[in-house]
Amino acid sequence: MKKISLQWRITMMTAILIGITCVSMNLLIGYSGTHYMDSIGTDISANSDTDKGEQEYFDPKSSELGQDVTIIVDGAQESFVNTNWCITAVVTLLGGVLAYFVSGRALKPLRTFASRVENVQPNNLPDMKITDDVPVEFKQFSISFNQMLDRLNEGFTAQRQFTGNAAHELRTPLALLQAQIELFSVEHPDLDAESADFLKLLQEQTERMSQVTKTLLEMSELRTVPCNDSIELAPMIEEILADLSPVAEKKGVTLECDGNGTMVGSDTLIYRLIFNLTENAIRYNRSDGKVRVSVSQEDNNLVLRVADTGCGIPDKYKESIFQPFFRVDKSRSRENGGVGLGLSLVWEIADIHGGKVQAEKSTENGTVMAVTFPLNNKENKDN
Repeated sequence: MKKISLQWRITMMTAILIGITCVSMNLLIGYSGTHYMDSIGTDISANSDTDKGEQEYFDPKSSELGQDVTIIVDGAQESFVNTNWCITAVVTLLGGVLAYFVSGRALKPLRTFASRVENVQPNNLPDMKITDDVPVEFKQFSISFNQMLDRLNEGFTAQRQFTGNAAHELRTPLALLQAQIELFSVEHPDLDAESADFLKLLQEQTERMSQVTKTLLEMSELRTVPCNDSIELAPMIEEILADLSPVAEKKGVTLECDGNGTMVGSDTLIYRLIFNLTENAIRYNRSDGKVRVSVSQEDNNLVLRVADTGCGIPDKYKESIFQPFFRVDKSRSRENGGVGLGLSLVWEIADIHGGKVQAEKSTENGTVMAVTFPLNNKENKDN
């Protein structure tokens, strides 16, 4: 019963009530009708003389009643009962159909609300508020929903501000620390092996913290970036592959690209999205592997795919990889310099442009990351 929609529940309950009412009326009217038919038949039999001969049928309107006759009511009760049951079934069916359409119209505000809930995103909270033009029954409901959106918007804003402020505050001390470490390493080139290893560890960790701070700062400022550039993807992809070619050559990975497409968005952010996906595909690929970046138009969507020949992503991690600081293999991520924010940044950028990113296919022979951008996305066009 829980899986049945509210509209069908209302329809079924209404049809059952109509059916019970009709059956009750049918039984009462049927009992009353057959009772009086019996009375009429008895009265006629008691007050009529009958011949012992063959029964005669006549039309009272065209025949004169000057002779003794017997009036036979043949099958009238059975016909009366059957007709009543047929009328009951028809009325119940029509009542159910009418209840379905009436309940559907009555539940239209709920469908509107459900549609708004499905479209709620961190970047469109103010636009998802329900207007005051709602039925009285949904008035308090809409007020509570709008207040919840306000609280969510305030929470996201405070979160972004905190992240940005923290990144700003950490950036200067980290830069100073990096400078001091580099200066120390220049002034003391003849350190013993243990001290040199310790100094190298400090350099690596401060560099990693600087990357985290930089990425957090970028993520906190994503929502303020205008997204009204006309972007041709093929030239951008070629530029990204050229920028990453030293990394690919060092890893022994071949880079390929195919297809083209035009979209509306932020040139800077889309560049970063493709760069992060491609860099990940290179860093976590096999030696002598291959990375292919392709663009295609499917239905009314622009689909960007980055395919590699790495070891794949386990199914249980296909959703988790887009969470901040999540890493499938932490030791391998540290080895490759990863901080667990690259794919999270990709998800944020795709979301800002009304798109979605997912691990479309992943096996032991490689992974295909797909980003889908709707070409008719109003937010992309209006931003």
